[in-house]
Amino acid sequence: IELIKERNFSIAVDAVNSTGGIALPLLLQTLGVSQIEQYHCEPNGKFPRNPEPIPENLLDFSREIEKGNFDLGIVVDPDVDRLAFIQENGEPFGEEYTLVAVADYILENHPGGTTVSNLSSTRALKDITEKHGGTYHASAVGEVHVVEQMKKHQAVIGGEGNGGIIYPELHYGRDALVGIALFLTKLAKFGKSVSRLRASYPNYYISKQKIELTEDIDVDQLLAMIQEKYKRQPVNNVDGVKIEFDKEWVHLRKSNTEPIIRIYAESDTLATAEYLGSKIISDMKEIITNNQ
Repeated sequence: IELIKERNFSIAVDAVNSTGGIALPLLLQTLGVSQIEQYHCEPNGKFPRNPEPIPENLLDFSREIEKGNFDLGIVVDPDVDRLAFIQENGEPFGEEYTLVAVADYILENHPGGTTVSNLSSTRALKDITEKHGGTYHASAVGEVHVVEQMKKHQAVIGGEGNGGIIYPELHYGRDALVGIALFLTKLAKFGKSVSRLRASYPNYYISKQKIELTEDIDVDQLLAMIQEKYKRQPVNNVDGVKIEFDKEWVHLRKSNTEPIIRIYAESDTLATAEYLGSKIISDMKEIITNNQ
């Protein structure tokens, strides 16, 4: 707390008029932050925008940060279990990297520790974990599955790429308040700007696409055929089909409510990630055509 106080951070908070409007300012004050600017912190439940804390919903808030009056912007969702940061230059820190930064701090203090995230989360967490001599495990998508793997492997930190932080030393649930405290401690010890901290991590981009199918197509069979096509690559079928290509990957998940397969792909450029996803979509279309 003393280190955070010494840094004299100026922080803007957007709590989307949820209970976070009560909790976040109190937490920051307790942590020694005296310069706090509150946006949408009246807990009346009237959301001023789409409440999901993703970049396209935070454009106005990002413009406020970009003016140069703040060291950091903090955004939470209505139930305060998802956490996103805005860098001092107005650029998103990246919801995928919330967990990466927090895990980096935890692993500095628990070298060799284990981490867990879901199969659709960034590879950057694995990179950071291995940098600290630790072991990374991937779970099926969903908080309950992440927690299950965290307990199984006694992980020191875990979560999801949507900004969900799970710190088992306190409890096994996503908690933005815990994430804020850990992130500010990391930032204070780092001693430089948020953008410099973000630049210190491996840079990956995730593409999200989907293919709509007709009702007569056997989705499970289609996924099995894709798995067979790429059997020479590392494949994980715990939750759909995830294919790894060195430091790139593609994850295919079927919808349980409609004939759709969602395709997530990650690479070191967005263009390459989109290409990987498009290539798999092309493969599926070819399989469908050849089996008609």
